[in-house]
Amino acid sequence: MSTIKTAVLLVIVALLSGCVTTMEKEPPKIQPSKALETHIRLGLGYISESNLDSARFHLNKAAQIEPRDPGVLNGKGLLFQLEGEPKLAEKSFKEALRQDRNFTQARLNYATFLYNKERYQEAYENYEIAAEDLNYDRRAIALYGVGISAQKVGREDRAVAAFSHSVLLQRNLSASHLELADHYLKQQDFAKAKQHLTQFETYSRPSARSLWIGIQIERIFGNKDKEASQVMSLKNMFPYSKEYLAYKQSQGSR
Repeated sequence: MSTIKTAVLLVIVALLSGCVTTMEKEPPKIQPSKALETHIRLGLGYISESNLDSARFHLNKAAQIEPRDPGVLNGKGLLFQLEGEPKLAEKSFKEALRQDRNFTQARLNYATFLYNKERYQEAYENYEIAAEDLNYDRRAIALYGVGISAQKVGREDRAVAAFSHSVLLQRNLSASHLELADHYLKQQDFAKAKQHLTQFETYSRPSARSLWIGIQIERIFGNKDKEASQVMSLKNMFPYSKEYLAYKQSQGSR
């Protein structure tokens, strides 16, 4: 091989060696705490999208870093709940709260779990604790939980106070407005019932329940056109609902 060819070959080998060396360099190490936070955030994001496989992947990755982290345990509780594993879900929520009793998000999720299991007294107690956190950015939701669970344990006054407080903190919390509209309708405070129903309609699409409440309110005020419009919507959108059946029965009794 000529001297020139040998020199060229050495140069090429040197360049290739440089490329390999560069490619084989380890990427910068991610701090475990940052990786943990990222996997938890992604896991919760996928849970909100009902992408359980991806959620499980990221929460398992987070658990490999720190299995007793409250955020990991809270995420696992939500995942197990969606997967139909209530015992594992409750175990995870309880462990998250053992690790950090002031972890309000886990407290709220556990309260909702209890409510869905019809364990209303326990749910009420946990919602109340969550609602006491003045710095919690979803405090209005916690107060809504206080309201619905208070209704179940026969504390209507507390329920109304909680719903009213929740819409003070978050005006567009339509679920609380609907509960208040229903409450004031039953109390025959029709002006307040109408006020809260209007707020519900501003922030949310109609439901069978909201339409039936609206029908009763418009009937009281003698607004026949509005009542007929609500009846048509209820019939077309929710023909097999208990609310439409209640409307038909009310017609028979008139």
